[in-house]
Amino acid sequence: MSSSIVVPVIDVHSNNFKELWPAMVVAIKTSSFIAIDTELSGLGNRKSLLAESIEDRYKAICHAARSRSILSLGIACYKKLDQKPPDSYLVQVYNLTLLCSEEYIIEPQSVQFLVQHGFDFNKQYGSGIPYCKGNNKGGSDDRGVHIRTLFTELLRARKALVLHNGLIDMAFLYQSFYAHLPERLATFTADLSEMFPAGIYDTKYVTEFELRLTASYLEYAYKKCKLENSRSVTSGSAGPHVHLEFCQYAGDLSTYVDYRQCPAVTSIEGHTDVCQRFSAFGWCPNGTKCPLSHDTDLIILQDEKCKDEKRKKRKRRREKKGASDIAEDCSTFDGTPKDKIPNMEADEEEAAGDQMEAHEKSRTDGNSRMDDGWDTKTDDEEENGVGEETNPGDSAASAGEGTGVRSAESNAEAKKKADAGSHRAGFDAHMTGYIFAYSSDAESEESWLPVCVNKIYLSGKAAPLNVVKSTFAKSSKAHVQKMEMVWGQKM
Repeated sequence: MSSSIVVPVIDVHSNNFKELWPAMVVAIKTSSFIAIDTELSGLGNRKSLLAESIEDRYKAICHAARSRSILSLGIACYKKLDQKPPDSYLVQVYNLTLLCSEEYIIEPQSVQFLVQHGFDFNKQYGSGIPYCKGNNKGGSDDRGVHIRTLFTELLRARKALVLHNGLIDMAFLYQSFYAHLPERLATFTADLSEMFPAGIYDTKYVTEFELRLTASYLEYAYKKCKLENSRSVTSGSAGPHVHLEFCQYAGDLSTYVDYRQCPAVTSIEGHTDVCQRFSAFGWCPNGTKCPLSHDTDLIILQDEKCKDEKRKKRKRRREKKGASDIAEDCSTFDGTPKDKIPNMEADEEEAAGDQMEAHEKSRTDGNSRMDDGWDTKTDDEEENGVGEETNPGDSAASAGEGTGVRSAESNAEAKKKADAGSHRAGFDAHMTGYIFAYSSDAESEESWLPVCVNKIYLSGKAAPLNVVKSTFAKSSKAHVQKMEMVWGQKM
């Protein structure tokens, strides 16, 4: 098929935060769009997060954001490159380990899952970047080297913000780095619409309603998009293809980089023991004890094989009946394997999986996140198309001293050190950004997926949450004060 690639993820903590600060700020300011992901200490009562009333859901999310904390923050900056093939990006990925300075709840299941997948709590408590939640405490958010100041820089950059199943992420970001969450959902969405004037994009919504993939959990969507992009590049078909370039980090900076390997897609031959629950939703109640395969590469290839078989059967049926004028028997879920559960049939467990996907942004090496039936995102990633993610010697400008575009030789060295097993919010942010880059196909930054802008996916709902300022809702007072500080103007 094609070779695997290596994604450099810069590990940021309190000991190197000041050193990396200039590079991060430049990366944010010069990016075309920014993808975000979080790892959280818990969510509380899951059933409340799935309430029929969206307002009730929001109240449950607010309670979680106020009582829990962000453990790590992933930021992937995608910069569209000029004088390059269309849809070529320089990608810089940061994984920030954080430590809330206030008391917060951490749930045993979250700890267990994170530890199982490489999260280092000793490192977090020893060198996590400190922060205080809610309204600003002790100094201005626009000065100094603090995580809240970095969030302010993100707002000032006025770039499109991309998340995957992002409602919970947005609430935690707001509460942790901005201000106390408003009591009403309409006020919250009004604030968000002004905080991110370039728009908020949810790749969960994009994959469900725009790309209409068979499944929409992060790992599946990422691998599917990369596979399609690879095939398009290899076949030489017309139209833009996503090409990625990564920075080369020299000297001391190289010691801060974790290299995330994306293995090539494996063959489907001889493998049919796919877990249909995991195949549809990205999670399985049996977790690692499940005897069936949770390999997303296999799931994607099997989905495609079944889809081709159904297409051939329809064609034979039409030819046999001579009914070419009869509409094809197509449905939203056509092409899925036999007995596979459609991912848009939102039963309670599936919707619960979406909520966990939104909050923990977890990837395993193909295994379920926890044994309570929550959605998973994995990161034993994926196949790379020819010319898809390139490693030229010296093209795009880097975002910090000692960086440059990764060469093929240095990429080979990095591949030896690549780690595909530990837990990284940064890599999830990269996957989220890739899905957006693949699906947007925009000529300019002003035309990113206009049909999907400011639409956040809601589990079990046919319509998304619209991030708009309603004529019946005002911005919160805390937000108005923040905007005066951020942009020096009244809203």
